[in-house]
Amino acid sequence: MCNEYARKKSLDELLAEFAQVYGDSPLFAWENDHTPNDLSGKASVRIRDTAPIFRLSENRLVGSMTPWAWPGPGGKPVFNFVSENRDFSRNDRVLVFADAFYEYTAPEAPRVKLKDRHEFRLAGHDWFWMAGIVKDGCFALLTTRPGPDLAPYHDRGIIPLAPKAGLDWLTLARPQAEILAPLPAGSLTHTLLRKDGADLTA
Repeated sequence: MCNEYARKKSLDELLAEFAQVYGDSPLFAWENDHTPNDLSGKASVRIRDTAPIFRLSENRLVGSMTPWAWPGPGGKPVFNFVSENRDFSRNDRVLVFADAFYEYTAPEAPRVKLKDRHEFRLAGHDWFWMAGIVKDGCFALLTTRPGPDLAPYHDRGIIPLAPKAGLDWLTLARPQAEILAPLPAGSLTHTLLRKDGADLTA
């Protein structure tokens, strides 16, 4: 399951993207008109980090900085949430901005402790949304069974949504099962970043 993602675009760049994708509808605003102090992009967002999420309120896309993962009954962080066979119509549905997410697999080489690191992006898009919900002032990313692109690397996957498709999750303009379905083959691009302890990006 996803415990790390990237939002390398700055929030200013993201707002410019909003204008291209949505035009003037919906209008954008920061919650309580409070612009975040840190607008820079992040190559790595991890559990319990604070990140921008977006809701639809009175036909406005409203952004707020929110911690990732609420505390579960035993104290463990709930950062992913199973979506199958659940109705989210009464939940606090949100969109989480990303341009990549990461998965980790066991290395093949013996005595290597660092896991292999894989980066996934939404094919044909510079950025995407991830479907999420908020509880107790924190967000979690919804997951489903993996599509063909992700299945070789993990048995669960987050739910990436194309920029224009994100509003469907906030408005439930389509059936939930359709919005939250696994992506078909070819939807994700894959880059191997680390193999058997070696950084392939160096």
